Amino acid sequence: MKITAIKPYPVWVGHRNQLIVKVETDQGVFGWGESGLSGREKAVVGAIEHFAQFLVGRNPFEIGRIWQELYRSQYFEGGRVLLAAQSALDIALHDIKGKALGVPVYELLGGKHREFIPTFASTGSISEDGAETLESAQKLIARGWNCIRFFPAAWNDATGIFEPRESIGRTAKFLVKAREALGDDVVLGIDYHHRLSVAETASFCQKMPSGTLDFLEEPIRDETPEAYESLRTMTDVPFAIGEEFASKWQFLPFIERGIHQYNRLDLCNVGGFTEAMKVAGWSEAHYVDLMPHNPLGPICTAATIHLSAATPNFFALEVRANATDLYAGTPTADLFPVMPKLDGAVYRVPDAPGLGIEVDEAQLSADGFKFWEAPHLRRRDGSVTNW
Repeated sequence: MKITAIKPYPVWVGHRNQLIVKVETDQGVFGWGESGLSGREKAVVGAIEHFAQFLVGRNPFEIGRIWQELYRSQYFEGGRVLLAAQSALDIALHDIKGKALGVPVYELLGGKHREFIPTFASTGSISEDGAETLESAQKLIARGWNCIRFFPAAWNDATGIFEPRESIGRTAKFLVKAREALGDDVVLGIDYHHRLSVAETASFCQKMPSGTLDFLEEPIRDETPEAYESLRTMTDVPFAIGEEFASKWQFLPFIERGIHQYNRLDLCNVGGFTEAMKVAGWSEAHYVDLMPHNPLGPICTAATIHLSAATPNFFALEVRANATDLYAGTPTADLFPVMPKLDGAVYRVPDAPGLGIEVDEAQLSADGFKFWEAPHLRRRDGSVTNW
């Protein structure tokens, strides 16, 4: 079997672009992959077009060797653009191999550890008085979720203003009330999307009694592990970090130094299954659980279900569900005739060969790419702050 073509499809799906990649072979078996670098899809397309120049004609079964060649056969190795491209290709190659052998992808990864995949859902930004958000959380719990994630107060100001100090006080007060209302059996977390500083994060955590939060996701930027290490000494709230990491080397200091408790590994950014399984094993050795990042499309979801099934140290998979929409932003069946569907608050582990997903390529070609830019946030004094 040989690779005959690699086709990237940057396409608008739901409320954002997705970069879907198809790898074809001379035996008619093909695989689907997805890149996770949202907002910079065109840059990843360029990387994939470079890689295709030497991948056509290669044996798609040599997944590990191809991964090493993609990473090492250039002077400027790694980085988020190149690893996003590698991720999509690696996922597609696993899809091909699973289909060719007639087994689900998780069988290529050592087999499944569980029959279903627990998920966590989100409420959105905390409302003005918190009542609407608390009601959303209660609806999610009634539908079977026992892990709820919130987003901070003042999350999406229509004027593009985000002031951390104005957010953390309101958010902390709400979370204390939410814990009292929802009880101790529900896992509660919040995602600050790396919008805080070390001092702001410490102040935020110190405004709540110990035990209010079960996890704090991405409170500060990740470039300096020492900053997270310092923050670790100021709070006892477990950290969930890593959705933007693009290789095992970025995870290294966080795992080795015991900085975090949950790996927000993104299969479509970290390097696909080949790299993700190495991070998973390394995490297991340090008692860090996987809590995969999954904000993209059905291909990412399907692939991450296989990863989650094949790893023992797994906690919960992010799902794009909220109190009013169980498939928030998910495309219609016209584009993905076969895609993962929630069974209550879980995904059942599939038994179809490969990823177990189908894509309407004609519809992909018909749907266009739309340039989209993440909000450029600023503070009231005019300075730029993190999105």
